[in-house]
Amino acid sequence: MAFTKELLSLKIKVEEITNEKYNACLLNLYHDGEEGMGWHSDNESTIVSESSIASVSFGAERKFSLKHKESKETISLILENGSLLEMKGLTQRFWQHSLPKSKKVSKPRVNLTFRKMTI
Repeated sequence: MAFTKELLSLKIKVEEITNEKYNACLLNLYHDGEEGMGWHSDNESTIVSESSIASVSFGAERKFSLKHKESKETISLILENGSLLEMKGLTQRFWQHSLPKSKKVSKPRVNLTFRKMTI
């Protein structure tokens, strides 16, 4: 499926900032803080190994957490409306990430993750 005009424009901006190229986009809609994503690594076999994954957030601010697979060190940050988070290199091999649920969040959030897939 081809990128819409608006999504292609956003992809080009993300590529300029990250200096990477992407050929796929995953959209996640979180209606409110009751929805989240548990600990995981983006390690599907169809993602180019160690490639950049660029995550763009729209809507409600949400906490995003990273946890080292061995040391269990945790790092958290707030993803604001319009923010861009890039994960690349060995990030997926050594870290997991999550979007914790929160009863304090009542508004929706849309997350677009641009990826390089082995199509």
